[in-house]
Amino acid sequence: MKTTDAFVSMTGVSVSYGTEKVLCDVDLQIFRDDFLGVIGPNGGGKTTLIKAIIGAVPYSGSIRYSPEITDRKGAIGYLPQQNAFDRNFPVSVTEVVLSGLQGKKGLFGNYSRSDKARALELLASVGMAGIAGKAIGELSGGQLQRALLCRALISDPVVLILDEPANFVDNDFERELYEILRHLNRRMAIVMVSHDLGTISSVVKNIVCVNRYVHRHNSNAITSEQLANYNCPMQIIGHDEVPHTILGRH
Repeated sequence: MKTTDAFVSMTGVSVSYGTEKVLCDVDLQIFRDDFLGVIGPNGGGKTTLIKAIIGAVPYSGSIRYSPEITDRKGAIGYLPQQNAFDRNFPVSVTEVVLSGLQGKKGLFGNYSRSDKARALELLASVGMAGIAGKAIGELSGGQLQRALLCRALISDPVVLILDEPANFVDNDFERELYEILRHLNRRMAIVMVSHDLGTISSVVKNIVCVNRYVHRHNSNAITSEQLANYNCPMQIIGHDEVPHTILGRH
């Protein structure tokens, strides 16, 4: 693939927190039909990588975006980890979803009737229509994750970035979530951070291993030997047809 086919092109990107370098010389491209599974040890830089992509942390090096991203606001949808979201903020479920349009409307923008209809449509698609007016602080972890997914989608992004989206959800919605993402991947690139290689390897197209350095593996199947070569301290164990992933020492 040519560079011009990429939505995002990272070249020599490094990120430091104080004197600690968290990411080193990252070269990574996100292409139009990508479904990337980002794996690696805790503290290895997975969340920092996606924060660099969305411009939420300072970095050295270069990140270039295609015109589809630079020419309109809301072209990158982002679902953060739940611990990054203030559940005590006095807003309704619908208002949380609509806040995904702030990049287009501004912090205090007036949402149109069609905006609100779109928010309700998204909530209905994840089984949340009946509690659209509920306060966000009253939701379970799984319900909040559904609402945050809708918030990430309401701007109709061309790149969707998710940080541990299966956390706090039940097994039924986890399966439904991955089906939703497969469908969305027909019209947008997806980058999904996960600690569970065994599960996501059947969902994503390619694996990106992050442990200060970043290595893209152009397959959704990856061996323990390859992970070791990528300096990624994870082990893969297969049990019949159900793969399991165990984090090693890190």
